[in-house]
Amino acid sequence: MSVQTLPDDASRQFLAPYAELKPALPGADSDWLANLRDDGADAFRQRGFPGSKVEDWRYTSLAPLTKSAFDWREPEATLDAEQLPALVFGREASCRLVLVNGRLSRDLSAVAGLPDGATLMGFAEAADQSPDLLREALGGESVLADQPLAALNTAFMADGFVLHLADGVVLEQPVEILSVGTGGKQPPLYHPRNLIVAGADSRATVIEHHVGLCIGAYFANVVTEIVAGERSIVRHCKVQDESREAFHIAATNVHVGRDAMLDSFVFAVGGHLSRNEIRVKLAAPGAHCRLHGAYLMRGTQHCDNTTIIDHAAPETNSHELYKGVLDDEASGVFQGKIVVRPDSQKIDGHQMNRALLLSDKAQINSKPELMIYADDVKCSHGATAGELDDEALFYLRSRGVPEAQARRLLVEAFLNEAIDGIALAGMRMPLEQAVARWMSGAAR
Repeated sequence: MSVQTLPDDASRQFLAPYAELKPALPGADSDWLANLRDDGADAFRQRGFPGSKVEDWRYTSLAPLTKSAFDWREPEATLDAEQLPALVFGREASCRLVLVNGRLSRDLSAVAGLPDGATLMGFAEAADQSPDLLREALGGESVLADQPLAALNTAFMADGFVLHLADGVVLEQPVEILSVGTGGKQPPLYHPRNLIVAGADSRATVIEHHVGLCIGAYFANVVTEIVAGERSIVRHCKVQDESREAFHIAATNVHVGRDAMLDSFVFAVGGHLSRNEIRVKLAAPGAHCRLHGAYLMRGTQHCDNTTIIDHAAPETNSHELYKGVLDDEASGVFQGKIVVRPDSQKIDGHQMNRALLLSDKAQINSKPELMIYADDVKCSHGATAGELDDEALFYLRSRGVPEAQARRLLVEAFLNEAIDGIALAGMRMPLEQAVARWMSGAAR
């Protein structure tokens, strides 16, 4: 059991409504799902909120979260369909599910053009219509063992999205998931549970866009599980653009099969406190993954990117690059771990994190780590942190470029390497626009 330093009453407070809400949760009549929720509640009860003595949470304090009073009831939320186009990043998406405060809105969603063998639905719908799929894929390795916030999600999971591709199914256009937080009189709390199951030789691109439409706080505790079957390709792009006072804690657990590929990109610009934790298991020879990310924080925002890549089989490879820009008193965390097991020979794994500090008070904590138990490997890691290049800034100013524009150009050039790595047509321009908007200081 991990050491807990946050007060026990905080954990009890977050579990208090469980007995009352459990009978009304989707699939409550299913013994296995009810038991899984009980296991999640028990795991969180035993471990509680991780404190600073838990190594993976050493640089991220959840004290502000535990001191907030959240509304456990389903907040009434209305959203005008005319607002959606202004919020969408993946404009080429052929189908879209919209979640409002963690609940599927069928009126705002548009699911069309999916080929035979492809199914996209809400988690609550899947609990009713496809329980066998959930039973086989939910609760992946370590979700309950050492991820306490994911265990809390498991206890209260009510909705989210489920994408299932049969063997050989190829989605030619992206699927978009738009998750909107609207706030309320009391800050709402919700636990979306997402699942992507890609059969052998299938291909899919999923764009998740998390956005807030309120000024106040709310708490989105998200868990996404991805199963990439043999020779499949799963491209997963996440844009975290929550409201400035929001809390966003997300865990993504991925199982990559033989000769399959995960291509992940995370872009974080919103939230008061955010954490994106990605755990990838390269489970069979030929499995590979690419994790790229970019984050921009200002004010007192805090952003944590934590990744674990487990080379559990020989002849697997991984490439990881995260870049961040921090201004004012913002803080960032990058914890990246590559694990190579004893029998996993002929491994190629590389990791890099770079941070750009625009203020003397901005702070980055970087912890790259290699755990190698095999000898036939090519692995590397690195981390850098620095300020804008004074000579480059002077050069641009001497050519008549205004200082604000010169700084923006240098920041965009710094982030380009990470953004260039995203293999999704139509996403580059919106991301570049988001960077420019952030540099201008304009609110979304």
